[in-house]
Amino acid sequence: MEAKPTMNVVLSENAKLVEEVVVTGYTTQRKADLTGAVSVVSVTDLQKQNENNPMKALQGRVPGMNISADGSPSGSATVRIRGIGTLNNNDPLYIIDGVPTKAGMHELNGNDIESIQILKDAASASIYGSRAANGVIIITTKKGKDGKLKVDLDASVAASMYSHKMEVLNAKEFGQVMWQGYVNDGMDPNTNGLGYHYDWGYNNLGQPILNGISMKKYLDDAGTTPAADTDWYDQTTRTGVIQNYNVSVSNGSQKGSSYFSLGYYKNMGIIKTSDFERFSARFNTEYKLINDKLTIGEHFTLNRTSEVSAPGGFLQNVLQFNPSLPVYTTDGSYAGPVGGYPDRYNPVAVLERNKDNRYTYWRTFGDAYVNLNLFKGFNLRSTFGLDYSQKEQRIFTYPVTEGNVANKINAVEAKQEHWTKWMWNAVATYNAEFGKNRLDAMIGMELNRQDDINFSGRKEDYIILNPDYMWPDAGTGTAQAYGSGSGYSLVSFFGKLNYNYADRYMASLTMRRDGSSRFGKDNRFATFPSVSAGWRINNEKFLQDVRWIDDIKLRASWGQTGNQEISNLARYTVYVSNYGVNENGGQSYGTSYDIAGTNGGQTLPSGFKRNQLGNNGIKWETTTQTNIGLDYSFFRNSLYGTFDWYFKNTKDILVEMIGIAAMGEGSTQWINAGEMENKGFEFNIGYRKTTKWGLRYDVNANIGTYRNKITKLPATIAAKGTFGGNGVKSVIGHAMGSQVGYVADGIFKSQEEIDNHATQEGAALGRIRWKDLNNDGKITEADQQWIYDPTPDFTYGFNIYLEYKNFDFTAFFQGVQGVDIISDLKKETDIWAGLNIGYLNKGRRLLDAWSPTNPGSNIPAVTLSDNNNEKRVSSYWVENGSYLKLRTIQLGYNVPKSFAQKLAMERLRFYLSAQNLFTIKSSSFTGVDPENPNYGYPIPLNITFGLNVSF
Repeated sequence: MEAKPTMNVVLSENAKLVEEVVVTGYTTQRKADLTGAVSVVSVTDLQKQNENNPMKALQGRVPGMNISADGSPSGSATVRIRGIGTLNNNDPLYIIDGVPTKAGMHELNGNDIESIQILKDAASASIYGSRAANGVIIITTKKGKDGKLKVDLDASVAASMYSHKMEVLNAKEFGQVMWQGYVNDGMDPNTNGLGYHYDWGYNNLGQPILNGISMKKYLDDAGTTPAADTDWYDQTTRTGVIQNYNVSVSNGSQKGSSYFSLGYYKNMGIIKTSDFERFSARFNTEYKLINDKLTIGEHFTLNRTSEVSAPGGFLQNVLQFNPSLPVYTTDGSYAGPVGGYPDRYNPVAVLERNKDNRYTYWRTFGDAYVNLNLFKGFNLRSTFGLDYSQKEQRIFTYPVTEGNVANKINAVEAKQEHWTKWMWNAVATYNAEFGKNRLDAMIGMELNRQDDINFSGRKEDYIILNPDYMWPDAGTGTAQAYGSGSGYSLVSFFGKLNYNYADRYMASLTMRRDGSSRFGKDNRFATFPSVSAGWRINNEKFLQDVRWIDDIKLRASWGQTGNQEISNLARYTVYVSNYGVNENGGQSYGTSYDIAGTNGGQTLPSGFKRNQLGNNGIKWETTTQTNIGLDYSFFRNSLYGTFDWYFKNTKDILVEMIGIAAMGEGSTQWINAGEMENKGFEFNIGYRKTTKWGLRYDVNANIGTYRNKITKLPATIAAKGTFGGNGVKSVIGHAMGSQVGYVADGIFKSQEEIDNHATQEGAALGRIRWKDLNNDGKITEADQQWIYDPTPDFTYGFNIYLEYKNFDFTAFFQGVQGVDIISDLKKETDIWAGLNIGYLNKGRRLLDAWSPTNPGSNIPAVTLSDNNNEKRVSSYWVENGSYLKLRTIQLGYNVPKSFAQKLAMERLRFYLSAQNLFTIKSSSFTGVDPENPNYGYPIPLNITFGLNVSF
């Protein structure tokens, strides 16, 4: 008798799980009935990471979903579902409250999100046909729920710090390394043109010894640039501050609901003057009329974002700028290179000149819908959606006078860009149950249109160099105008049928037909079918008495999805007007042609040139995918998880073929010519329970892997190395982006090693030794092989959640294993003359470079000339980029409800969290951050304090 309450609880939990509903495409479906590969994400877990972009917070949480991002304040991220599936755009399709978009999620307020589903296989995504080849992410925003008025307030403040700092040489260390390079090359180091003076000689073994270093007080003859020891990282970075505030008001009843929210986010980045700011407002409403037969509603959000991003290549400039140069001259102006110092802009001055290049971006996103329930189980719904964005920016060019670097031009370019996307659809659904049979049917059509326009004007020569004054009308010099516009349309017809028998056998059939204006009339339409089936094994009689099994569902699916993410003008032959502009900004007359291709050779003010060959025969790119999956739950839903294996094959890949010279100018052409395949598996497992003494815990982990291979490409494209191979070998049979190069085999440490090695131009003591792969006794271009594969062995993540009384604790780890990276940074830390520009600053690893007095090092000897061509593509620059990061750790405390109610609150919670607290990386990795291995915006360590309040 005592077991009955326990059994009732279990049955209640099972019923709740079975009836859980998810959005899968134009309609909803019971999660228990899913036969495709669909991942449902816990939005609560995402919010604990305090990321501006909810997609960035998904990193490591969904097997088969890879997300890459740097630490820029905007939080923009690149999302890949089941790897790279095409040679062009690989971004997934986002469906937000039924409205499709591919624009950035960082522009919207993630705090408004109610649920996220990821459709990974063709069976679940093919209902979106034309844009679903790279997966679909469905997002539903919050709405008011039945009950009394509810007010939620969330606020947090975070400090951002440089957690992975690049180690560069200071002024003394720079001089020491430069001295070593001179003596290694048999040259007098005191002939340098930087003002360094060396006291040096030889020891009793004949080895050079450095006794001391000194510098002139001033680096220039005018005595205005004092010698310094500047830490350019300290001068250009700071402790950033992130503020995030959100307030929402919601209400609901049987007749309708409303949800209103306001949000503010500000991220002052760790690079000075960079920042991102967003204001957001959302209003969602729904009303039921005519005895609940008619439902009308809308979802609407308005967002204003503004950003100053770090200048391109900025961190590389910070690394390279010489520490001996000061920030300012004696008269207070920005210092720059003098004497023999190489031309580079002063990094502090670069930030100062860039701080006014702010853009302002407005985005309106939403939909209005009407749903008619004519009779039980039948619904007719029509939705109109709009995604409109407008961006305004002025880009300032200020005159530069910094030592030897000078640029007298001052100018401003004022830009306006507009993106208008609208959609309309009509969908009819019918749900019916008869006996043990459950049937869901849907049919619909949809129209999509996108129009993009941009225009800008540039004017030079301003009397006053002030942003308030520098508008194009105020300039007195050369004026130029630019502008363009393009658009495309989609029309779609689709249908879906789901069938369930006795909660044991499930089947689903989907069909979609899409037409795109990007293709010619003969290939404008394509059809994308899919079929899937499921078997809930635990409901069979032979397992009904096995009480520890709660759910075992076997799934299988096959389907096709399409891709038309190419230029709107891809099928046309494109000619552009060719106006010559001389160096003074005036019109230049030269030889050109009129639009008919005649009158060539004459002096004309304007002509036309061909930019692209048309191809009216291009057609849809198609991805065919097979998926086999298993969902399981055991021991009263304590042990749970899923497993999926998939195979994707993409044919008729749309590629931009570079024409050969014989085809003439502008012979680039879009064609269907590539093929690619992906395969992999995804697995997650979790265990959750509540102990007798009140500890509730949930521990879960996931792992995913994929293998990518290009199987077909035109010979001209494969030979170019556009998608891998470096133009040395064909990338066919290898992953996209795979590279060919020389194999580094240590460095020469004795003359005997040089004598016994194959003939190698540039061979010398301390130089990198290249492998003679074809054993012909000499190092040539033939001695190259595949050295780099961007595909990781696997990616993984695991999450720990603990809750005891009023405390809760979360720790989330994310990692990548067995991934190659090509380190451009290593060229700045391991070779002095790698860029053939002397006297640029370098990383501190050069202090340990090989020399007669440091014979155990495997870092090439310092040299002033790269006679061994060590900057070539080689395995020396390929490193193991594996890592494990503690993405989030958070401790929260819920104030006792009785105390909160005395403060007129329903809930009051405080929390302290840290993001990117530590990183475990490969011992062979020589860089800073394997996740962001080169010069991307540094990923910071964030310490956050926040509170959640409900009224």
